[in-house]
Amino acid sequence: MTEDVVRAWRKSSYSGTGSNNCVEAAAIAGRAAVRDSKWTDGPVGLYSAKAWAALIDVIKH
Repeated sequence: MTEDVVRAWRKSSYSGTGSNNCVEAAAIAGRAAVRDSKWTDGPVGLYSAKAWAALIDVIKH
């Protein structure tokens, strides 16, 4: 990944220091990318902006 993408990753506010459930997200090429923050070289899930917005809406409600 490019340096700009690496700087774009944001850790979930629900991922505490003692938690094993850590998620990071980034906006990449108009899509949402999600990865395990403990495995930064692992697989990345890519979602359309529409799918990401729908997921966030479900999580918030």
